Amino acid sequence: MEDNNQDVVIDPSVEKLNKIKKEILSWIYIIVSVFAFKSTFFEPNHIPSGSLLPTNAIGDFILVNKMSYGLKVPYSDLFGDPWYITTPSHPERGEIIVFRYPKDRNILFVKRVIGVPGDEIEVYNNKVYLNGKLVETRAVDKSKYIDLFDDKFDKKNIEFEEVTLGEKKFVTAVNNSMPYHLNIEKVTVPKDSFFVMGDNRDYSSDSRYWGFVPFGHVRGRAMFVWFSMVYPWSQEKFHFRPWRIGTTL
Repeated sequence: MEDNNQDVVIDPSVEKLNKIKKEILSWIYIIVSVFAFKSTFFEPNHIPSGSLLPTNAIGDFILVNKMSYGLKVPYSDLFGDPWYITTPSHPERGEIIVFRYPKDRNILFVKRVIGVPGDEIEVYNNKVYLNGKLVETRAVDKSKYIDLFDDKFDKKNIEFEEVTLGEKKFVTAVNNSMPYHLNIEKVTVPKDSFFVMGDNRDYSSDSRYWGFVPFGHVRGRAMFVWFSMVYPWSQEKFHFRPWRIGTTL
């Protein structure tokens, strides 16, 4: 009887090519999964400016909860406003949000929500009037916060106030020696939009200057600081602040 069994000889080059294909596919799966996780669940962001001082220091790395206002379809915010799997909810007054700059969606901003849809907002000399009432503030000791400011700020004349906005309390920085503050006459926050401000009131480009933030631009809520360092090669003075790790926002 003739033996038809024959050893199959695999071309080494084909075997190597298949191995490379599997390796490439595995890396593609990993990359797609990681970016899908960032798009839908959590995302790290870096604070490059001092507009949120003293809450956020220059160089803070923050973790952003992308699910805070609803579960999004992965990658949907790459094409404009995100698509939500669940019914979305709105940010609340006092929360710090990360959003796409209304005048250029390619730029991310971090600010604090001051007004929600339907609110009447007026800002005069760094005092916020919400629905006709002055938002409560009280002076606090500057020694606890001033070290977060570098020499480019007028540290001598900066004072600090604790602000109570609903159930949220936070500290803002104001320079009362400045001859002019960025004010805004009474405006009403439109539907599905928000009025935002930086905590460093005299050094913040925010809704007083460029208007409201549409809900579709909101990426998530800032949760806490997971690292804090200003790179040695950046334009800012080098800082490494390990004690800020874990600071809640």
